[in-house]
Amino acid sequence: MTRDIITRYFDAFNAGDSDTMLSLVSDDVQHFVNQGALRQGRAAFAEFCSHMGVSYREELRDMVIFTSDDGRRAAAEFTVHGEYLETDPGLPEARGQRYTLPAGSFFALDEGKITRITTYYNLQDWIRQVSA
Repeated sequence: MTRDIITRYFDAFNAGDSDTMLSLVSDDVQHFVNQGALRQGRAAFAEFCSHMGVSYREELRDMVIFTSDDGRRAAAEFTVHGEYLETDPGLPEARGQRYTLPAGSFFALDEGKITRITTYYNLQDWIRQVSA
């Protein structure tokens, strides 16, 4: 069940289907963004998804999903293939630059819902790629 939830989450991400992503998270989901502030709750997560859909086009490939025996934790390793579409405040100017980054996400689940998402990638590598 846990693997199926995480697979559905990433399939929805790749399809740009934030409604499905939102259906898989709890009302009080904690979203820890790489080198950013905690976003607490489904509404904050929805705002993040909306922003990402405007500023970036990304596809996650080479997905490997790991789950704990009790189904309460999961992790995924993948490669982000993206295009920077609209300038994000405090970051380099967007000009349609393409980038490729190794990344990973960690999840906590309870009662069939994702309660925590933590994502990591090398921000300095991303900045270097979009600044070249």
